[in-house]
Amino acid sequence: MIESTDFADSDRATPLDRPLTIAVLGAGARGAAYAELAARRPREAKVVAVAEPQERIRTAVAARHGIEADLCFDDWRALLHRPRLADAAIIAIQDAEHMEAAVALADLGYHLLLEKPMATSEEDCERIAESAHRNGTALSVAHVMRYTPYTVALKEVLSEGAIGDIVSMEHLEPVGYYHFAHSFVRGSWRREDASTFLLMSKSCHDLDWISYVVGQPVSRVASFGSRSHFRLEAAPEGSTDRCVTCPVESECAYSAKRVYLSGLRNGGTKQYFTKVMSGGELTEEAVATALAEGSYGRCVYRSDNDVVDHQVVSLEFEGGATASFTLSAFTPLENRHTKIFGTRGQLTGDGRYIEVYDFLTERTTVIDTSRDGSSAAEGHAGGDEALFHAFVDALHGGRPELIASGIEASLDSHRIVFAAERARRTGQVVQLDRTPSKPGGNT
Repeated sequence: MIESTDFADSDRATPLDRPLTIAVLGAGARGAAYAELAARRPREAKVVAVAEPQERIRTAVAARHGIEADLCFDDWRALLHRPRLADAAIIAIQDAEHMEAAVALADLGYHLLLEKPMATSEEDCERIAESAHRNGTALSVAHVMRYTPYTVALKEVLSEGAIGDIVSMEHLEPVGYYHFAHSFVRGSWRREDASTFLLMSKSCHDLDWISYVVGQPVSRVASFGSRSHFRLEAAPEGSTDRCVTCPVESECAYSAKRVYLSGLRNGGTKQYFTKVMSGGELTEEAVATALAEGSYGRCVYRSDNDVVDHQVVSLEFEGGATASFTLSAFTPLENRHTKIFGTRGQLTGDGRYIEVYDFLTERTTVIDTSRDGSSAAEGHAGGDEALFHAFVDALHGGRPELIASGIEASLDSHRIVFAAERARRTGQVVQLDRTPSKPGGNT
């Protein structure tokens, strides 16, 4: 067991003279990515334990990070029966397990980097917040959009008064047709009972980001949306339950065969999805087996999915500003689009470029926020890396103020998401009552 440290209170936080030790719970795409970022900073961070049910992945992560055999687990719950094994834990397991893991690990003294969403119910989010406050836990929720160079630059432009006061905002998340089919029709987030509703699983990022940018509490929420297309009634005539046996597969935009074989043979953005569906094995045999037998080879019109495929959310903020958010499956895979309307100008952004139109001069200023020319789709435009580095620097360097997505900020934005879903289901405008922040912990 390691020595006890407390980073949550800035008055007591002190830098470490050794690497911050980390346990990774869930070594899939997200957990493995954060572990790899830790490996790039050996003086500040070290992965010392891993919990992952897939033996092949668990073994690979252990070998990559030099993790001892007795600190490799096939179930994250095994950590609960051991003395605390690390300073911090990365929770990247299934959404429905977040509350149980976060509360238990906080009680054991771990600091937490928690994948979004915090949990799948508002009550469970509050339980996590309460346990973090109770234990003095430094908690960072992976709202990576807050940390991108694009967001940092955008916030600076707004704070300088470039467009005056914010009056309203339009924000679009174009999920992408094959991304949506992969993750939310065939994949792990296709059913609410196995994960959570779509707005939470996919777009709590966006509602958190909107409220962060506007900088005012949300007072009222309305929302509409449904599962309009990915259902049996929309299936093409003559289609079958699997793409590999379907006589009309070549005419279907959502063909699993086309997407995953393209990812296997041509690389690009589709390769990531292909790696997920094939269990990490980028071979013809593995992809063929997954297409013939796995959930990713099913017809999108004959899956067991139940989440909506499009949704709009309307927000009213204290002070009168408004925002509209649109989530859609029916788009190319591209960057988010935002327009912010101010009293002195308009800001337009796409995750990389910021265009500011000034009403007085009638001129447009363009800012390129990319550090290396990459698109906003790569590592969330630098957000993944910036989030993780902020977490490590906050704990290793004793600087908790670096965590921009702490307990209360994340709890507030999750409440907006739950309110929006209530509004969608009931057809009513939902009033948000702000709960005063609890003392202690990071905000």
